Amino acid sequence: MFENTLDNYAHNNGLKNTNTLFKVLLGISTMLVSLISTSPVVPLIIALVMSFLIIFLAKIPWKFYLKFLIVPFTFAFITFIFMSIFFGVGPHILELGIFNLAVTADGFNRGFLVLARIMGGFTCLAFLALTIPMTELFSELERIKIPQIVLELAMLMYRYIFVFLDEAMNMYHAQETRLGYISLKKSFKSMGILISNLFIRTWFKGEKSYLAMESRCYDGSIKTLKEPESLRSIGTRNFCLFISFEALLLVGVYLTGNFAVV
Repeated sequence: MFENTLDNYAHNNGLKNTNTLFKVLLGISTMLVSLISTSPVVPLIIALVMSFLIIFLAKIPWKFYLKFLIVPFTFAFITFIFMSIFFGVGPHILELGIFNLAVTADGFNRGFLVLARIMGGFTCLAFLALTIPMTELFSELERIKIPQIVLELAMLMYRYIFVFLDEAMNMYHAQETRLGYISLKKSFKSMGILISNLFIRTWFKGEKSYLAMESRCYDGSIKTLKEPESLRSIGTRNFCLFISFEALLLVGVYLTGNFAVV
């Protein structure tokens, strides 16, 4: 279901007719700016701008988008907590009163910077995933000379993530209909059986997929559909918007280089 929803939004969104190369360059360049920023200000601005583009211009439902962000935000927040407590030096700003643990200003600033970078980078990835079909995305990455082996691995990984999820959901529903999760003890037993069999099932699925590719003359290279050159021109307006936006972000990185939250 998630695959179909993600793919449907990628093919049917408010930015579907916007030049693919423009969206790829915008997403990747903005992500790199977020990663090189030494303060959380620019990554947070990037997260807000990308979220605006996704919700208001691409017209992706905000509820779906928030669900899409839950997992990365959870991991980013946990990282922020751990870095605030265990990776800082200097004066304490908050005493936890447990095992002499405390939050330091240095740890808090580092953790918040990591959280901001994660959210800035992930919103850029979300922009690419929700506005560009994967076939077009890989095609454009090939055009900008990303190594072929990297692209093929990425395509196979993207495909088998959903093969893995599909197998897991089928097995889970089969167990659920047989009351496999009716109690805590049965839940642990069913989950153990699911995990132990899942790798074998997905391995067999992978072998079948490879045989299917071999039967269709697979020669070690996965071909991608490319648009004619005349349809790929970014356009002067989009190019100026792209350069201006990235330049403003770089100026922001320079001006906020010494910014600290606490």
